[in-house]
Amino acid sequence: MKLTVIGIGQCGGRVADEFARLNKRARSLRGIEIITGAFAVNTDSADLKGLSTIKADNQHRILLGGEKTRGHGVAKMNKLAAEIARADSYKVIDTIKTTKKFPETDAFLLVAGAAGGTGSGVTPIMLQYIKERYINKPVYALIVLPFEYEGHADKIAIYNTDTCLKSIYSIADAVILVDNQQYIRKNLSLRNNVVKINELIVEPFYNMLCAGEERKAKHVGTKVLDTGDIIETLVGWTAIGYGKSLLPLIRLPFERTRNFRKKGIETHRGIQAMDEAISELSVQCKPEDAGRALYLISAPVEELNVDMISELNDYLHRITSEAVIRSGDYPQDKGLMDLVVVLSEFRDLEKVTDYHIRSEDIGEEISKMQNADLTRLSITEEASKDIPSLI
Repeated sequence: MKLTVIGIGQCGGRVADEFARLNKRARSLRGIEIITGAFAVNTDSADLKGLSTIKADNQHRILLGGEKTRGHGVAKMNKLAAEIARADSYKVIDTIKTTKKFPETDAFLLVAGAAGGTGSGVTPIMLQYIKERYINKPVYALIVLPFEYEGHADKIAIYNTDTCLKSIYSIADAVILVDNQQYIRKNLSLRNNVVKINELIVEPFYNMLCAGEERKAKHVGTKVLDTGDIIETLVGWTAIGYGKSLLPLIRLPFERTRNFRKKGIETHRGIQAMDEAISELSVQCKPEDAGRALYLISAPVEELNVDMISELNDYLHRITSEAVIRSGDYPQDKGLMDLVVVLSEFRDLEKVTDYHIRSEDIGEEISKMQNADLTRLSITEEASKDIPSLI
């Protein structure tokens, strides 16, 4: 599957930067492309300068609302961000369609942090415009939820998150939720945590996107997980997880026997990888509530067998109850067995409901504050429009 990735706001731009790096890795190690274009969109020019892999030109790093914000961001005012998006969205739409590999795009992925002003305000508008323009391509959102401390200390973060989730859910084909708190590693500094979290967010997508684009016959699975499987799985609220199981460094030829204990060990490794993927899902959820699911297992070809696939299918079916399950295998020459799981079509999630409840008490207060700020901004602009500049 090939994606056009658009990162919006500081958080979204950094995650999109990781997707660009993922594409470089796929091109270097596997000779395939999985990202047809990676873009960063922001109202703050400084955030755009902090990226490392997305091309450093104004076609890939796009500044919105320069006249209103002077390139200094929207100060968490998502209503201002939405207003800017309505006026400047053509900059993004016109740019992505002119990129060389855009015709190969299977779907769009918009990435944003829900708590910030630019991410929460621009993303719903951009989603709507892209969906109206490209009616035959799915449009997905990958939304990063704030850390717990952000929610406790900042009412605006809660309000922005709630309005973002409400707006996006009604437009996107699927919303992949990522809870920052699920990934935090307490033994790292904040900066290192953020870098590591961004890497962990994109890692599950690597094999899933590569599997259907693989060209080398020895790496084509017996059951290929392709674009159609992914599109049919991704619907509504979605969680994604990644797990792995280390393999013996050296395996002698005579070890490949029909011994039932060897088969049992191999099957156990697969279950262990799936267990980890389920326990490390990107957002807390109840697997039994999922309406759709998929998994992709990747390992050296000699480690993949019918018994293991059958056990994995049974295991996932038991914990997801009524979900429609799609699966695939992806042979790779490496010293580990890894597995990605996607659970989708949740009717509701406790995390989302919690934001709705918490936002009810502060929504009117924040909305009035943002409206007042927008009014002051408009009055200032109107009052100074006929005054000549000295610059």
